[in-house]
Amino acid sequence: MRKAAFYTLGCKVNQVETEQIKESFMKQGYQIVDFNEAADIYVINTCTVTHVSDRKSRAVIRRATRRNPLAEVVVTGCLAEIDPDQIKAIPGVSLVVGNQDKESIPELLGGFTGQEAHRGSTPLKPVLFTSRHERTRAFIKIEDGCNSYCTYCIVPYARGAVRSKAPHHVQSELQRLVDLGYREIVLTGIHTGLYGYDLKNTNLTELLHLLLAEVDGDYRLRLSSIEPLEVSPQLLDLVKREPRMCRHFHIPLQSGSNTVLKAMNRRYDRQYYRDLILSIARQIPGVGITADVMVGFPGESQEDFQATYDLLAELPVADLHVFKYSRREGTPAALMSGQIDDTVKQERSQILLQLAGDKHSQRLQDAYHEVLRVLVEERIGEQAYSGLSDNYIEVKLESCEDLRGTFVWACITGQERGLAVGRVLDRQA
Repeated sequence: MRKAAFYTLGCKVNQVETEQIKESFMKQGYQIVDFNEAADIYVINTCTVTHVSDRKSRAVIRRATRRNPLAEVVVTGCLAEIDPDQIKAIPGVSLVVGNQDKESIPELLGGFTGQEAHRGSTPLKPVLFTSRHERTRAFIKIEDGCNSYCTYCIVPYARGAVRSKAPHHVQSELQRLVDLGYREIVLTGIHTGLYGYDLKNTNLTELLHLLLAEVDGDYRLRLSSIEPLEVSPQLLDLVKREPRMCRHFHIPLQSGSNTVLKAMNRRYDRQYYRDLILSIARQIPGVGITADVMVGFPGESQEDFQATYDLLAELPVADLHVFKYSRREGTPAALMSGQIDDTVKQERSQILLQLAGDKHSQRLQDAYHEVLRVLVEERIGEQAYSGLSDNYIEVKLESCEDLRGTFVWACITGQERGLAVGRVLDRQA
């Protein structure tokens, strides 16, 4: 039996797509092995969001070629889409596949002979994937592509315009996953909030209404990420009153400076973001709000950075994903003056990471004595488990019973090493 190994870099969407590619190989009779083992085929799903991503992608490719010089090494993902020639130049690469042909990799492999035969990046077409992780949480990719064209971001060039999966296809996938016993389903995409933009008479909120009305079962839905301008009153109302919707929003900020936001082409200002976050917190008690923020964008002054810090310090944001600006050739920001020194980026990043840690700790403290419905996901000790609440708090629980894959009611009693500590009240949550 031929063996195939996989490696994923980058975002959750890439992870979802890799799982789908694995399924395609399994259907063709391949044995899936760890990437560190000898395999006949290595598939690397790359990322190009930063220079670090590029470097990691190239390193993984070379690792595969060294592991088995006779193996077929397939490279796909955003770096393969943006710069296929760079990938082809790496000795040992057999096939370079664009994002829109990922699902066809097994068939494409059958169409060439010899490890020196290379294919170019393939044209965009609307192919969308669904994938499952373990037996507790699953991911459905409902959309691909991005229409925003933020000046720092290469992703729209790598992924193309928004393409939405038909609502009835999402519904059938959700039903299948619920029937298989998955308890949390995350709806994900590149520009998730713009779902339905290319379809008639639907949008993200309408899709959620459809899914909740048509798919019965003991499950909950979580949104992966949504842009500030796409958080509608209708969406907030649905999350507020529907217990199967997770009380969690990941809403990118990127900067708290109006000057920087304009240069980024973010299309909202500081006040809009502030009002939105405060409104969400006011309307949905206990909501978990997380955010992305970037430091070191070209021209970001100390005053601009301080504006970002002050805004985030004020707002009820539970956690932050902090990114250092990376100059990407082919984006407008790469040509801007005022490129920031790496040392300054690192200093600003560390300041925000400290703020993020403080906010996370405070959030866990604020949750003391709250009773949360927790989906138990994995065993972390002999009688210890970790799970996730709907409002995105990771909880450590102790039990002599195997709780994995179940909902439990838990009272938060403390915190330990970045986790909330909970006491199980009722397993039949």
